[in-house]
Amino acid sequence: MDYNSKEAQEEIKRIIQNALREDVGDGDHSSLSCIPATAVGKARLLVKDDGILAGVAFAKAVFKEVDPTLQIDVRIEDGSPVKYGDEAFYVTGSSQSILKAERLALNAMQRMSAIATKTKLFVDLLEGTGTKILDTRKTTPGIRILEKWAVVIGGGVNHRYGLYDVIMLKDNHIDFAGGVSKAIQKTKQYLKDTNRDLKIIVEARDLEEIKEILTNDGVYRILIDNFNYEDTRKAVELIGDQCLTESSGGITQDTARKYAECGVDFISSGALTHSVYNLDLSLKAVHE
Repeated sequence: MDYNSKEAQEEIKRIIQNALREDVGDGDHSSLSCIPATAVGKARLLVKDDGILAGVAFAKAVFKEVDPTLQIDVRIEDGSPVKYGDEAFYVTGSSQSILKAERLALNAMQRMSAIATKTKLFVDLLEGTGTKILDTRKTTPGIRILEKWAVVIGGGVNHRYGLYDVIMLKDNHIDFAGGVSKAIQKTKQYLKDTNRDLKIIVEARDLEEIKEILTNDGVYRILIDNFNYEDTRKAVELIGDQCLTESSGGITQDTARKYAECGVDFISSGALTHSVYNLDLSLKAVHE
């Protein structure tokens, strides 16, 4: 996805508006009660951890939605390595507006930075192998675009965005359809009948399923799921250049490099988005 596209920006705006509705309700009474509406202030985004920064562009969109007159002075861009004590940006303007936007901007940046940091770790582990790291649909409901955006910022590649943009035939689809070949054939007929042009990814549980998948044309990528190293190498040899290959299933930082060395084109990891610890960031008032 192009995160600067009109479609992406509209989705991001919806997320911001819904989050503000959830957080602000009928007003930020903590600020309204003790800070004059005319008060002007300045705050800095302080990094209190080491990692990869992500969410700066999103934070800018949050501040703009809350108050278009707020001024953002960005010192560190998305995708940059950061360390304790770095200052990512300064925001200047209405004190009430800064405080209203603070928690949403921080929550998103902390999570996005954690995802980008973990993704960069995998990218570095796979360096030189030609294998790319993919995310999955194992994302937080309602903010998928932010988490997948963070994966890209960290140097990873997005898998399908949802159920609508790529067809992925997993074990349950195959079992319900009556087997691998039937699932593929039915899918191809469906695409023809509905005049859709979608890529087809098929999950394989063993080498026999891979052999059967290869008897069908039109498969874009085979997902080699929960294979050991030896069988992964065999699978890659069987598939050759007939389609792309993807390893998945509990792959960790300790095993990713070994799977990449089996020759797969991609490794997918749900852990990029579902098992991260937020990067420690704070928005602190600047007294001038």
